[in-house]
Amino acid sequence: MQEKWDKRPFIISGPCSAETEQQMIETAIRLAKTGKVDVLRAGIWKPRTKPGMFEGNGIIALPWLLSAKKITGLPTTIEVATAMHVEEAMKFEVDILWIGARTTVNPFSVQELANALRGVKIPVFIKNPINPDIELWSGSIERLQQVGIEQLGMIHRGFSAYGNTEFRNAPMWHLPIEMKRRYPNMPLICDPSHICGDRILLQSIAQKSIDLDFDGLMLESHIDPDNAWSDAKQQVTPDRLMELLNALTWRHGNSSEQEFITALATLREQIDQLDDELITLMGQRMKLSDKIGAYKKDNNITILQTRRWNDILESAFKKGEQLGLSNEFIIRYLDAVHLESIQHQNKVMNT
Repeated sequence: MQEKWDKRPFIISGPCSAETEQQMIETAIRLAKTGKVDVLRAGIWKPRTKPGMFEGNGIIALPWLLSAKKITGLPTTIEVATAMHVEEAMKFEVDILWIGARTTVNPFSVQELANALRGVKIPVFIKNPINPDIELWSGSIERLQQVGIEQLGMIHRGFSAYGNTEFRNAPMWHLPIEMKRRYPNMPLICDPSHICGDRILLQSIAQKSIDLDFDGLMLESHIDPDNAWSDAKQQVTPDRLMELLNALTWRHGNSSEQEFITALATLREQIDQLDDELITLMGQRMKLSDKIGAYKKDNNITILQTRRWNDILESAFKKGEQLGLSNEFIIRYLDAVHLESIQHQNKVMNT
């Protein structure tokens, strides 16, 4: 398993749910024929949002997965959410486990799994929690590390957000990037299927993750996606999976070519200089906010001035458009600046 674990790119694929033995084995055979898949996945127990939805076949599906493994030679991986799941997975020679988003969000559940895995030599992937809280994600990793799990990896499957968006789960790329910074030697793979919720978007999200130096992909594949018992829209056939993977541009994390290194170093030096100037300017801006806070205090005026804030946003949008900056970035940037300014003024007014 070590050879597979160290391979880049690391590709995991298989059906969202193990529905029948025939479906499981036929999918595995067709995936193996692509020559692209390193590990076979399948949902055995499916945590569903509402009762009455298909929640997996449970233990009876594990022999199907084992048969698929023996026929194709592909290692297998499943999601586990309880100590019983871990015990049953071990009985049927599952090679890799993953902890799902609905489990990662609950420290009690993660600790139960950690206790069940104490002393077990098996690789474990940890998906991000449903909500955008990387401390929960990081805490889950630490719990597994404390019981001696040496081969740990992360799976980015996006974050739940209220309201209609383009994606089933918002990517929020800055969060997995921060996790990669914290754990630079830990594999990080992307799950475009759950981010997108629609097969049409899979390729663009997969490419985005590769461009951000992710180590691999988990993509759901089914012999008959449209009639899948769960998450039909986000699954693809093995043949389509091969086409998708072949269309991706796999990039390197670095280069040894001196010309590239020199050019990059020059550009990075310019960025560092600009960043330094931005921090200096921001410090000067906050000093002006302190003066404004003192004036408001002397004249008994509230900190928040909504009309002024709207004027700033409108002007920034126009300027940003001319400079190729998106409105989304302008809002995130000015929100942070505005909050810091409010904190400065609040401190002045209440001193």
